[in-house]
Amino acid sequence: MTQQKTDARRQEIVFTGFGGQGIVLAGRILGKAAVIGDHRQSTLVQAYGPEARGGACSAQVIIADQAIHYPYVRRPDVLVCMSQAGFDKFIDQMKEGGTLLIDKDLVQPKGVSGDFFSIPSSRMAEELGRIMMANIIMLGFFTAVTGAVSVEAARDAVTKSVPKGTGEMNATAFNKGCDYGLAVLKGREKKARGKAGA
Repeated sequence: MTQQKTDARRQEIVFTGFGGQGIVLAGRILGKAAVIGDHRQSTLVQAYGPEARGGACSAQVIIADQAIHYPYVRRPDVLVCMSQAGFDKFIDQMKEGGTLLIDKDLVQPKGVSGDFFSIPSSRMAEELGRIMMANIIMLGFFTAVTGAVSVEAARDAVTKSVPKGTGEMNATAFNKGCDYGLAVLKGREKKARGKAGA
């Protein structure tokens, strides 16, 4: 029982995409939110492809209530994909019953028969006039959907981690992603209630 409780409070997360999308920054912000805002343990391991910008990259984040002795993600509980190459590389590693989040304009979840969450984060960032904020929108979406970190901790970590003078814009981007995630969850809940009542 203790082991089950420990496992329930440990989450292995992979953010993946291509260089230039701010994937590693998203992972770093998530780890900061867990440690500084929520007072938990976290590790971050980043990996880049042979090319920096435009090549495949990933950020592996572990969040737990106890010390983390091995920082590498073995089987992600949550997989966040912002590129098709990242999806293709990591989808088979995701834990059975894990949570998949994708940028719906950039990733086709081929072969996924189960449930997943999608958001047009890149398109929403373009509408904000800053395509570079797609990662922050995705982080807001991730926070709302998974609850891996608190919204307050994540928002605070965003504003303290981005370049000076861009905090407010990034907070807006985070809120957009978070609101989108909450709306998706609410829609699913409503649909489930409708089915239960049918």
